[in-house]
Parts: sequence; structure tokens; C-alpha cells
Amino acid sequence: MTGASGSPYGVRLLDVLLNTGRQIHLVISPAATEVMQRELNVNLDIDHFDPAKLLPARTDFSRLQYHHYRNFQAGIASGSFLTAGMVVCPCSMGTVAAIAHGTSENLIHRAADVHLKERRKLIVVPRETPLGVIQLRNLATLAEAGAVVLPAMPAFYTLPKTIDDMIDFIVGRVCDQLGVEHGLLNRWGEDKDLS
Repeated sequence: MTGASGSPYGVRLLDVLLNTGRQIHLVISPAATEVMQRELNVNLDIDHFDPAKLLPARTDFSRLQYHHYRNFQAGIASGSFLTAGMVVCPCSMGTVAAIAHGTSENLIHRAADVHLKERRKLIVVPRETPLGVIQLRNLATLAEAGAVVLPAMPAFYTLPKTIDDMIDFIVGRVCDQLGVEHGLLNRWGEDKDLS
């Protein structure tokens, strides 16, 4: 999770992925904690991470591995560490730029770089508007390198009734890209009652 607006997307995605029983490796940037405080009224200490602050209703965190954003010794910093994919959600434009240009200034950048070089699934979920030429070029660079650019743009054909419905649409689309089954959204063409 990085410092773009959209921390509810990242927290919901974390909860959904933990529900699948998969092992999750989580890295949170300092800027992400600032946004979480503003958007979710959650105060995180990334040096002494407590997952219950993000997901207070959850009691089992046995499948969650937290890595400090400065810990380049974490397994996810190496291509020899196998993963099913990586999601940067939300993804700030600074993080997009760092990944697009391979700067590897922190563990998030490095792990993303590893996913690109190893040809593994990398999904970035930018939440920014408007987008200027620099941001568009950086996003295009990521797409050309093999990343999936999945902007946090909820659909309205699902007739969302709550903000949670809009969040679940994006989280569901991320899960689709990861091959994770879910029931978070009504799909186009399905005969579900959308009223």
C-alpha cells in the first residue's frame, strides 16, 4: 500500500485475500499511513505494525507476513522468492514513477521490479485525477513492461448503493486479475437483480 488516496481499496483487498487462505506479504509506505489516518482514521506505526488496527474485526492473521518498507532482506526482494503476483493498491504516482524507472528505493519498488523482471503478475491500482503527460507515460511504461494498470474507477452499471459496493467492484477486478474467486460484484450480462 502506498500514499495515493484510496486506502479503503487496499484494506478491503487485504481482507478479501486473507479470506482465501493464501499467504499474504504486506508492505506499507510511510505516505500510506498518512492517507490511512485521513481516510480511515487509522493510526499505524509501520515500525511496530499491528494488523488489528487495519482489520479490527479479524482475529486470525497467521497468513499475513508484514515487511517493513526498508527491509531489503525480505524474501519478496528476490526473484528466487516465488509469488502468485503482486498488487500495489493504492498506487501513488510517485510509486508508479519509481517502478517505471526501476529506482528500487524501497521494498515496494524492489518487489515490483522483481515481478516485472521475472515476468510475474504485477497489478498497480492508481487513484489520481487528472493525469498529466508524465503520469500517463509512466503508466504506459509499466503496461509495456507487462504490468496490469487497473485504475480505481468504479463502474456504475452494477448500480452501486454504497461506497462499499464501489470499493468491492475494484477489489473484485483486482481479484479477477490474480485468478482469485470472489462474489464481490455483479458481472455484465449476468441476470442478477441489480435493483
